[in-house]
Amino acid sequence: METKAPPATSRPPYGLLAVLMIGAFITFLNNTLLNIALPSIMNDLRIDPSTVQWLATGFMLVNGIFIPTTAFLIQKYSVRHLFLGAMGLFLLGTVLAGFAHAFPLLLTGRMIQASGSAVMMPVLMNVMLVSFPVEKRGAAMGVFGLVLMGAPAIGPTLSGWIVEHYDWRMLFHFVTPIAAVVLLLGFFLLKDRKEKSNLRLDGFSLALSSVGFGGLLYGFSSAGTRGWGHPLVYLTLIAGAVALTWFILRQSRLERPMLNFGIFKYPAFSLASAISMVLTMAMFSGMLLLPLYVQSVRGISPIDAGLMMLPGALVMALMSPVTGRLFDKFGGRALAIIGFLIMTVTTYMLSDLTMETTYNELMIIHTIRMFGMSMVMMPVSTNGLNQLPARFYPHGTAMNNTLQQVSGAIGTAFLVTVMSTRQEAYATDALGKLTEQPSVELQQQIGLQAMLGGINDAFFVATIISVAALALALFMKRAKQAEDPEEAKLSSKAE
Repeated sequence: METKAPPATSRPPYGLLAVLMIGAFITFLNNTLLNIALPSIMNDLRIDPSTVQWLATGFMLVNGIFIPTTAFLIQKYSVRHLFLGAMGLFLLGTVLAGFAHAFPLLLTGRMIQASGSAVMMPVLMNVMLVSFPVEKRGAAMGVFGLVLMGAPAIGPTLSGWIVEHYDWRMLFHFVTPIAAVVLLLGFFLLKDRKEKSNLRLDGFSLALSSVGFGGLLYGFSSAGTRGWGHPLVYLTLIAGAVALTWFILRQSRLERPMLNFGIFKYPAFSLASAISMVLTMAMFSGMLLLPLYVQSVRGISPIDAGLMMLPGALVMALMSPVTGRLFDKFGGRALAIIGFLIMTVTTYMLSDLTMETTYNELMIIHTIRMFGMSMVMMPVSTNGLNQLPARFYPHGTAMNNTLQQVSGAIGTAFLVTVMSTRQEAYATDALGKLTEQPSVELQQQIGLQAMLGGINDAFFVATIISVAALALALFMKRAKQAEDPEEAKLSSKAE
């Protein structure tokens, strides 16, 4: 698949897109399918929480290492080869994990899955960008958003049902035949060709990117559990920051960079990237803090917690095609402002949770919050990508996905730190006011109230983050595709 955009009159490759979207749905579904099963895996394999969390951390690290390379891979190889390679790796990892009876094998399978999953989304986004003209791109990206958000939406609920009735390995056995069928569909239906390319991957850039993004992701994700003062946290953050700075400087000197940071010269893309990072940080507050409140403070079961969040996730997914069409008609600015206003109000409402907040009240607030978020995610990123010349699409999609991974890790670590610090302060203050040794029951009650206070404070900080994103959205303008400087040089020479 060439990175040059087809003319507006050409018919988009709907067959190619359908196969890619089915493959993407399966890989995205896998991202949230395992979360509910972690306690079962701990009991079965007799491992502790710090070990089992590597199933999530390892997956995220592999994504952080592979996603920056996708700009190079998209330019070097055809969509057919990338899809078959990605789905093949994903299928291999799924089979390994499904038959794992020891944690190292399970972790290996999970990381192989991640290497396939990391390539899938940037490839699909790039095909969407080059297949549709700017004026129809919102509707197309809206359908993509339906896949992107629909799969993770049903993941926790489906996982809860499977784990409640079957062994946790069934999560992988359930996905295996579907992934195999999708791989076969891709083999027989994808026929695109690509001219032979002499592009070569700069090995040193790959090493710097892996240490840079991997160090930052690991450092921030570990900070939430180990604390910022732990040597492993600040040393990996320092190593990641140094390697990433070196990586950026090296890319600016290379004639064909692995990841082109020159795309930040386009203001609409830079603004969209900043908004998306802040949005991702705010989004993680709901994904992280609400289940914690529901399960740890209120004692609601995991399956009921998943069902409570399901309507919001489904609304977010189903609204994607609608917001895509609204984007084509009105642009991204109006949608983003309305969406962030809804997000800000509902996030503030979640900063005032009590022991008496009802299940239905939580479900309604969360659903409205997801509705607001659906008006922001795809319109903002699509508006930014629209300004890039076509040859920069692979770099834009790779950069977007990489920044989302990093900002998600930063947001999680930051909000967990706020919650933990405030929880400790509330507990210390409450215990300090007692005149006699508290009973075990009173200590538990104080602990729950302290956690509730910490969660509320973290939601209040998330509200401030949402206000910052709203302020940035005020500067959005409808983007038009910029002139490619390379094509401009060639045309001036021809004249």
